[in-house]
Amino acid sequence: MKEILTKEFNVFVGADSLTQLSELLIEKSYAKVFVLVDNNTKKYCLPLLKPFLAQFQLIEIKAGEIHKNIQTAQFIWQQLQDNNADRTSLLINLGGGVICDMGGFAAATFKRGIDFIHVPTSLLGMVDASIGGKLGVDFNGIKNEIGLFKHPHLIVVNEDFLKTLPKEELKSGFAELVKHSLVADKKMWYTLQTIEDITPESIKKYIYQSIKIKVKIVRKDPTEKGIRKALNFGHTIGHAIESASILKSRKPILHGHAIAVGMIVESWLSCQLNLLSTKDFNQIEKFLSLHFNRLVLDFDSKDLIKLMGHDKKNENGKIQFSLIHKIGSPKLKINCEQDLIQQALTTCLQLK
Repeated sequence: MKEILTKEFNVFVGADSLTQLSELLIEKSYAKVFVLVDNNTKKYCLPLLKPFLAQFQLIEIKAGEIHKNIQTAQFIWQQLQDNNADRTSLLINLGGGVICDMGGFAAATFKRGIDFIHVPTSLLGMVDASIGGKLGVDFNGIKNEIGLFKHPHLIVVNEDFLKTLPKEELKSGFAELVKHSLVADKKMWYTLQTIEDITPESIKKYIYQSIKIKVKIVRKDPTEKGIRKALNFGHTIGHAIESASILKSRKPILHGHAIAVGMIVESWLSCQLNLLSTKDFNQIEKFLSLHFNRLVLDFDSKDLIKLMGHDKKNENGKIQFSLIHKIGSPKLKINCEQDLIQQALTTCLQLK
């Protein structure tokens, strides 16, 4: 088992991580323990967690980004209240990015805050959503519009949960591994390119490395005023695509797939602004297109640009991007005119 233990982070990664969780529960003697699941993690992941828990009460919500909203948060608060949770209670979030974001948000605001633990079951949750203290819900179709910063008491990363994932969910998390390499670890980027098939075994060794990258960046900039913005590479475009898919009441596009498309478009912008070489852009575009089938999008580019206007990186009414200067090196606070964004969407995604 590997550990990251700092003032802000208590992360345990590996086969014995659930044992560490069990020992902490004995040590802390919480008045009540609640486990938040969705209908998928209840079926596939709860059986792996149960042997490490004594008594607990289950809170179940529906799976999917479309349910990451204030109404679901209210349901979680109601369940905690109905079952007499107090400030000595604990909420364990067993699931992917949606469960970690929303469960943490519900716990951090219930009675002004109760302890919560993330047990991420998706690759996306393991390397991204569970790390960094960002919590929140979507609002009016805008990703993570309502939220706060609060670190979990413990993060338990057990790679055995990856075996429960559908292939597309595994690929969704892989996009965040790629992002971490492109903004912070050139060597990791070239190593990732040797992966021919995304499987739990082929990506397992990169999980701890990816977590270390995010922890290092977040510790330097906890509330995203500077270098942490680098972790938003691909997300200005990607989040707009996700939000558009939610607003159109279709099956939402998976986060990592939208971010993969976003990284292609934002790499093109980096190239046009003479930050990234054409050779590096072609390499990025080829690799991401190999693992992520080009999404067939029928969104209007003007609608996407309007959604980008809600991005939390924006300043003074201008759409701001976190791009890359070269592979492994980010370039922050880049203002892009709407005409150039329009050209990027037209060129890379064939959007009108």
